[in-house]
Amino acid sequence: MKNIYKILILLLSIKNISYATVWNSPYSNIGNNTLYSSFSLTPKHLDPVISYSSNEWRIISQIYEPPLQYNYIKKPYELEPLTLKAMPTIKYLDINGTIYSKYILKLRDDIKYQNHPAFVKENRSLKNFKNIETINDLKKIATRNLKAIDYEYAIKRMAVREYNSPILDTIKEYIVGLDEFSKKISKIAKDKKILDLRDYHIKGVEVIDDYTLSILIKGKYPQFLYWLSMNFFAPIPWEADLFYQQDGLKKKNITLNTYPIGTGAYYLAKNSPNREMILKANPNFHSEFYPLTKERLPFIKEIVYSLEKESIPLWNKFLQGYYDASNISSETFDQAVTISSNGSMGLSSAMKKRGIKMSSSIAPSIFYMAFNMRDPIVGGYSESAKKLRQAISIAQNEEEYISIFMNGRGIPAQSPIPPSIFGYINGKDGTNFVVYDWINGKRVRKSIEYAKKLLAQAGYPNGVSKKSGKRLVLYYDTTSSGADDRALMDWRRKQFAKLGIELIIRSTDYNRFQEKVRNGKVQIFSWGWNADYPDPENFLFLLYGKNSVVDTNGAGINSSNYKNPKYDKLFEEIKTMQNSPLRLKKIREMIEILQNDAPWVWGVHPKSLTLYHSWFSNIVSNAMANNTLKYKKIDGKLRSRKIEKWNRPNIIPLIIFIMFLTSIGYFLYRAYKNRQSYKVI
Repeated sequence: MKNIYKILILLLSIKNISYATVWNSPYSNIGNNTLYSSFSLTPKHLDPVISYSSNEWRIISQIYEPPLQYNYIKKPYELEPLTLKAMPTIKYLDINGTIYSKYILKLRDDIKYQNHPAFVKENRSLKNFKNIETINDLKKIATRNLKAIDYEYAIKRMAVREYNSPILDTIKEYIVGLDEFSKKISKIAKDKKILDLRDYHIKGVEVIDDYTLSILIKGKYPQFLYWLSMNFFAPIPWEADLFYQQDGLKKKNITLNTYPIGTGAYYLAKNSPNREMILKANPNFHSEFYPLTKERLPFIKEIVYSLEKESIPLWNKFLQGYYDASNISSETFDQAVTISSNGSMGLSSAMKKRGIKMSSSIAPSIFYMAFNMRDPIVGGYSESAKKLRQAISIAQNEEEYISIFMNGRGIPAQSPIPPSIFGYINGKDGTNFVVYDWINGKRVRKSIEYAKKLLAQAGYPNGVSKKSGKRLVLYYDTTSSGADDRALMDWRRKQFAKLGIELIIRSTDYNRFQEKVRNGKVQIFSWGWNADYPDPENFLFLLYGKNSVVDTNGAGINSSNYKNPKYDKLFEEIKTMQNSPLRLKKIREMIEILQNDAPWVWGVHPKSLTLYHSWFSNIVSNAMANNTLKYKKIDGKLRSRKIEKWNRPNIIPLIIFIMFLTSIGYFLYRAYKNRQSYKVI
């Protein structure tokens, strides 16, 4: 018994427990140069021609390289060459009285693809697929240089209707010959088992030599440079396209959708979307350097994405140090953030104690409530219709919405254009004076009493129609259904009730909701838009008359079906203008028209908050850049020390419990022995 106690006392005296004793660690070596992150939605499309969702782009943007990228640290956002020697040169041509823009792209000659089986000729005509379950089962791999034909090939793939590229209908209006090529190649694709696009050519896309490509654009369209930074224009080697068209591989789900091939800083080493996805540094990656220090990229050698469907387990693992960064959910907001009396956000003391840092920025996005301008009650352009929409806009207390439902993470919008985009104006000059007054240097929402006056002038005093004598009833379409959504819908009703208007909620599934919007069968609804590129045209076109969703049979993006000839004329003028004082003047005219017509309740520009640990560095808020992992750093040794400190097992309760059980066992044993001795006597 004395020996047992000596052992237990020795255990109690142990003060330092090594990292290996962090029993709940999900990783074998937390001290390495690996970034640990998560995903909640399984990426469906890793093919750059098809992919258009943020959870997919965060993966493929590290793998693929379009010609251009956004500078990581500069604001406002600025494009720079990625695989090109310099920015594209643009020549303006007058052909039979029509203006065209010729973009000439000169590629670097030192860029190679990741090692891949597609570059081995025999792998493009495989006979036996029995032992192939993943692409890693093909051991023979090779590489080659990036060439101009690969960018041409990508544009050709975009044109094939069968591939369902979401930007084809937009971009075919600009690239000369793309529309005709798409019609032709889409018919051919239906009859071809293996489609080799090298045999077909687009009139306006020309490979001049191995490292020079020209693209002919109709008219002047400076925003085309932004498109050249998107994954849709990432290069596709013809070898990969033919390799993945083999039936045996398609049956095994080995395609560009599951195994991308690129020239970027990383390649997809493991794709197990129901568990984890792993990126590793591309050994063939070309020379690229961090903008400030000129250190060679990438810094991080591996990225591990683990599937996390629930926010609370993800948050707890972040606090333990097992994830390097985390967003902030509504459930964890109070634990992570404090709001001062002036409304500014800061980290809570618990976060500061752990050395956690916060990155915040206003996203180039807008969430708004729209009126269907074809609706006989809330639509139209008469003074009474305008005043009805203006009154409703004032009653929607966006400041309260941001406080209650967004934990203060947003700012009320004054127009479609968010901060950081040309045309956004801060302060008094950027105020929507239909909804706000400017008092003592601040925006102040107009009173409900003022809104009621507008409503009365619109023909609905106290929310009752002068014509019918009945209370005004309006309909709000939504996909909301959960408990949190019910609270939001109750809030929406109260905003209308302040004016004496009854709001009826019509909830449906997302597909049905989209169908109703496309067909103009809605009255009021909420929608949102994230910037494709940092130009005001990308927001102002949401209200351009020719983009009306009803007039384009559902293909347009003007979901409120707004049409104002003066606005449309100004839009056509600013659409292709370079940023200048004249362009800004015209944009301000357009915004004033919108504010007066009030086709939207302008809603909110959301604020993005991200937490990250002290060992995770080079964190820059850049909403337009997607290929940012190559710039970031991990200090694995610091992470290891912190995790050891935060997750050191506390074995004292266990030892005490063992001592208790041992003592009980000892006394029971002594009692048993004594009883046996008594029986013998």
